[in-house]
Amino acid sequence: MYSKVLSASVFGIDAFIVEIETHLDSALPAFAVVGLPDSAVKESRERVAAAIKNSNFVFPAKRITVNLAPADLKKEGSAFDLPIALGILCSTGFIPQENLDSTIALGELSLDGNLRPIHGVLSIALEVYKQGYKKIILPADNADEAALVEGLEVIPIESLSQATEYLLGSVVIERRTVDIKKIFEEGLKNNLVDFADVKGQAQVKRALEVAAAGGHNILMIGPPGSGKTMLAKRIPTILPPLTLEESLETTKIHSVSGLLGANEALVTVRPYRAPHHTISDAALVGGGVGKIRPGEISLAHHGVLFLDELPEFARNVLEVLRQPLEDKQIAISRTRMNIEYPANFMLVCSMNPCPCGNYGSPNAECTCTPVMIQKYLSKISGPLLDRIDIHIEVPAVKYQDISSTIIGDSSEQILERVLKAREIQNTRYSGSKNIFKNADMDSKSIRKFCKIDEASQNMLKMAMEKLGFSARAHDRILKVARTIADLAGEETIKVANISEAIQYRSLDRQYWK
Repeated sequence: MYSKVLSASVFGIDAFIVEIETHLDSALPAFAVVGLPDSAVKESRERVAAAIKNSNFVFPAKRITVNLAPADLKKEGSAFDLPIALGILCSTGFIPQENLDSTIALGELSLDGNLRPIHGVLSIALEVYKQGYKKIILPADNADEAALVEGLEVIPIESLSQATEYLLGSVVIERRTVDIKKIFEEGLKNNLVDFADVKGQAQVKRALEVAAAGGHNILMIGPPGSGKTMLAKRIPTILPPLTLEESLETTKIHSVSGLLGANEALVTVRPYRAPHHTISDAALVGGGVGKIRPGEISLAHHGVLFLDELPEFARNVLEVLRQPLEDKQIAISRTRMNIEYPANFMLVCSMNPCPCGNYGSPNAECTCTPVMIQKYLSKISGPLLDRIDIHIEVPAVKYQDISSTIIGDSSEQILERVLKAREIQNTRYSGSKNIFKNADMDSKSIRKFCKIDEASQNMLKMAMEKLGFSARAHDRILKVARTIADLAGEETIKVANISEAIQYRSLDRQYWK
C-alpha cells in the first residue's frame, strides 16, 4: 500500500522536483504529512480529505503517512494538494502506479474537488523540462504559463475527478499550446502612455532618451507639478523590447510573487514599479518573515524602478540599494536559507529641490533656510548618488508650452533612436563579459572605450576645476558622453558630447557643491 507521485516546489525563483511518497497501513486512522512542510502544506490534509470524499471516491479509514522528499528542504504552498490526493488514490489501488510514473502533478484543491491556480508555475515547468520529464498535469488556469516551455506536454485539469479519469485513460485531454510570438505582439499594443503627451520639457526628454539609450540611472529635480512622474511613467515605452530570455526570467519572478494576471501567461513589456516612500527595506530588496519573497527591485528586473520624492524615503531603505545597483542581484541570507534574486533594473528617481519645493524657482519664493535645504538633500548619501549617472533639472512648465498645439516626438520615434544606439553598444561589447550597455562599464572599460581628444580633455578639466566636480563625476560624464556619441552615430567622443554630459550633473554643479 505504497505509492509515489512526482511534483515540484519553488525555492527563490527556481524550482526542484519533489517525490511524494504515500504509505497506508491498518493502524488507527490518522493523516500525517512529513518532510518539512509549511503551514499551507500541513493544511492540505483537510482539503485533500474533503476533495476526495466530495469527488465520490472512498477516503481510506487507515493511517496515512505522506513524505515529501527530499526531506531536508522546506516545502511551501498549496501545489501539493493534487499529487497527495492522487497518491492516496494510487495507494488504495484505484490508480495504477505505472500511470503516474514520469508525470508531474501540481494543483491546489478546493473542498469540492475543483482545482485552483498556484504560483511559480513557469519556474516549475522550466525545471521539469530540464530534469528530462515530458508531461505535467496542473490547473487549467496555469496551463498557458507552463506551455511557454517548448517540448513539455502540458495537460490542463479542472478537477480531481478529471485528473483521475485522464490518468485511467477514460478521457482524452488535448495538450495546451501557446503562440509566444502572438503574445508578444499583443503585449506591445497595450502601451497606453506616450512621450507625445508631454508638453514642453524638451531638455528633460532628451536626458531621458540618453538614459534609455545607455541604461543610465537618472535623477530628476524640480518643483511640484513640473511633470516628473508623468515623464517617468513613459520611460518603459522608449526602452528596447524584452527578449524572450528576459521575458521568461521576468515572468518567473512575477509568477513566484503571484502577480501574473488571470489571463497573463508571459510578461511582454518591461516592468515599471513605483513603491511608496513609506516602504520598508525588506519590501524593497526582498525578504520577510517566514517565506522569503522578491522585493520591488526584483519585480523591476529588466525594467524601471521609480522612486518618487527620493529624500522622503528612509535613509536605511535607500542605502540597501547600493549593493544591488552594483551587482545586479540581491543575496538574502537567513538562518536556514540563502536566496539570490536578480535585480538588474534602471533606477529613476525624482525629488523637489527643497522641502517646500520652490528653491531656485523664478515664480515662487522659497521659505526654506539653508540648513533646512542641506538637511533635506543630505538624506541622499554620496555612495548612492555615485550610482546615478544623470541629474537633470525639471523646470515648471510654461503656459505657452501647455497651450501649444505642437506635438513633440512620440515614444516610437524616440525608441527608434534608442535601438540604433543599443545596436552600436551590442557590437562594441560583444567580447566583453557582463557589459551589455554603456552604464555597465567599469573603470577599465571606460579607459578602453571612452578615449577623448585633447579639446575634450581640456573641457572636462575645466569642468572639474571651475564647477567643483568630484572624481566620481568624471567617470559618469565619460559614460554619458559615450552614449550621446552613440545616439549621434559617432565613433569617437566629441567636445559637444562632453559638453552635453556635463549639463547632466545638476547636483554636482548646484545642489551638492
